[in-house]
Amino acid sequence: MADKQISLPAKLINGGIAGLIGVTCVFPIDLAKTRLQNQQNGSRLYTSMSDCLIKTIRSEGYFGMYRGAAVNLTLVTPEKAIKLAANDFFRHHLSKDGKLTLLKEMLAGCGAGTCQVIHRQVDLRDQIRGCESERVRGKYLLSMRPKASSPRNVIVTTPMEMLKIQLQDAGRIAAQRKLMPETVAAGTVETKSPTAMQLTRDLLKEKGIAGLYKGLGATLLRDVPFSIIYFPLFANLNNLGKRGIDGPAPFYVSFISGCLAGSTAAVAVNPVDVIKTRLQSLNRGSTEDAYSGVTDCISKIMRNEGPSAFLKGAYCRALVIAPLFGIAQVVYFLGVGEFILSFLPKKDN
Repeated sequence: MADKQISLPAKLINGGIAGLIGVTCVFPIDLAKTRLQNQQNGSRLYTSMSDCLIKTIRSEGYFGMYRGAAVNLTLVTPEKAIKLAANDFFRHHLSKDGKLTLLKEMLAGCGAGTCQVIHRQVDLRDQIRGCESERVRGKYLLSMRPKASSPRNVIVTTPMEMLKIQLQDAGRIAAQRKLMPETVAAGTVETKSPTAMQLTRDLLKEKGIAGLYKGLGATLLRDVPFSIIYFPLFANLNNLGKRGIDGPAPFYVSFISGCLAGSTAAVAVNPVDVIKTRLQSLNRGSTEDAYSGVTDCISKIMRNEGPSAFLKGAYCRALVIAPLFGIAQVVYFLGVGEFILSFLPKKDN
């Protein structure tokens, strides 16, 4: 992980391929996680992950399990690439003679998590190009102009993840209308499932820029600690399976280490993920609580649902993250990015 020479283009390709393969495989579980986390007392439609997936297939068909997948693939592929490449970059520059202390491993993970969040600012810029109004677009981009003393330019949330949650949760709301009509607010009109672009336009029109930034604090509290836990844990687990002092670990050791580290980090930050999901969900039943912020969300969940609610969807999240990062480490081990780049003509020095 801290090689003397690193190829950032190859690392970016490896991370992108890993994200694409991993998300395609585990997205239905991620959808189940979102729907389970959004359930509140009095409006429980699903009893477990398997129950959620079975009911989703029955009511929405097979492809209903992939609601919001396009948005998620757009988000995760470059995000995973940047996150994994950034960790290698920081480990490379923090190491001395190829060795890292635990503190420096955690700092490298923190840097990778921060780069992941920075990347989302670029996502936000790209997404706004499709907005209907030049006036809104101009005002929006002006608000994102860099300011030397403002930390808000470094720490931003991802509207694309917020859109993914709305698309994933739309099926739960539709199912509640049919099976649990008492949980739907009176006078609510049933509408067709919106697209990501329609959601973006509606958010900008009704809530302004702040609507796209909902859940900012919770997103930060989830992503950075996740990286601080995951990367050092993976590195140390992977080192246990190395062949000799300097030899690489077998690919299956890298896969298992990625799965174990990913699932551990995922469960550790799951309470914050529940808070983030609740804050970013816009459509609610008549019996479900609304939240004004992180502290309000924590207090209402504790009062109305108890501490166990913060572990909702934890096993789903572990099942999503474990193969995602296990696959990522195998792609790194196989050197897919390096293999692809080997076909490109080399520049003469």
